[in-house]
Amino acid sequence: MVGKGLLTFANTPSILSTGVTAGPLEKKSAFQAGFDKMYDDERCGLDTNEQAHSKMMEDACMIALSKVDKIPSDADFLLSGDLVNQMTPSNFFATTVGIPYFGMFAACATSVSSLLLAALLTEAGMSKLAIAGSSSQHNAIERQFRYPVEYGAQKGDTAQWTVTAAGAAAVAPFQQGLPSIERGTVGKAIDMGMTDPLNMGAAMAPAAADTLKRHLEGHGTSASDYDLIMTGDLATVGFSLFKELAKNQGITDFQNFSDAGMEFYGNNPDFMAGASGAGCSAAVYFSEVYQKMKDKEYKKVLLIATGALLSPLSFQQGETIPCIAHAVELTMK
Repeated sequence: MVGKGLLTFANTPSILSTGVTAGPLEKKSAFQAGFDKMYDDERCGLDTNEQAHSKMMEDACMIALSKVDKIPSDADFLLSGDLVNQMTPSNFFATTVGIPYFGMFAACATSVSSLLLAALLTEAGMSKLAIAGSSSQHNAIERQFRYPVEYGAQKGDTAQWTVTAAGAAAVAPFQQGLPSIERGTVGKAIDMGMTDPLNMGAAMAPAAADTLKRHLEGHGTSASDYDLIMTGDLATVGFSLFKELAKNQGITDFQNFSDAGMEFYGNNPDFMAGASGAGCSAAVYFSEVYQKMKDKEYKKVLLIATGALLSPLSFQQGETIPCIAHAVELTMK
């Protein structure tokens, strides 16, 4: 640890493989060519949305393991989370694979928080193979945080579409020629007093800007050092605010900046401001970004996953929305 919340991995744990699964609407995603498995049915042929949610993460995990000829019993740890109360889809998925399990919750930032903890366990010599990931299922999340899908509630332009997707990464000690985890920054919970659950991008933007600033200053890097700086789930509204906040840090060139939520559905207005959900950044980071690193199109990337830490209960009680952003820096050596 080089500073509060700043992590440097001297042994640079590697991401051996990834697995990404997605629902039928995600065939409209700009990143769908990199997804490993896509379902024709939102419920994956099962009885409930929550069962499908669990199934997607199980399949993503098994795909990641199969790519390196491993089975669940070869893994030392499982780190996974989602947005449903008490993370029940992840909990049920954990029972099927039987891997020692850390339930993770950082809302839509769980893709990176789980990756950081997997890297920490690997760096400490406590894990030779860990599975990290996160997931979301549109119908399950919408009816929990907003309205049942059957209600047909209309949403404004600031709202985001919850992605049906899951992403898993297999983390192990360093291996040459694979994307490796070199640095990380653990985010701070930031609450700017926003209360609108249909404007998540604006609520999360300050947390993303704070983590960006702390990462660059704390690790002695600059934005231009990266081939890609990708935030997660800010979408069009939040990403615009994030760039304005970054300008206050002296950043003026955003050519290497992008946002997974804004780009997920290719700026299709049917999906309002863009995508969100714990499966959004996981699906993008563990498909296109990972593959472009393996292909050496990217040599150094900074991934900043963002999350809104509200619950249905806190919203009903009129509470504000605390937000978080975790960062991980990946390099090719």
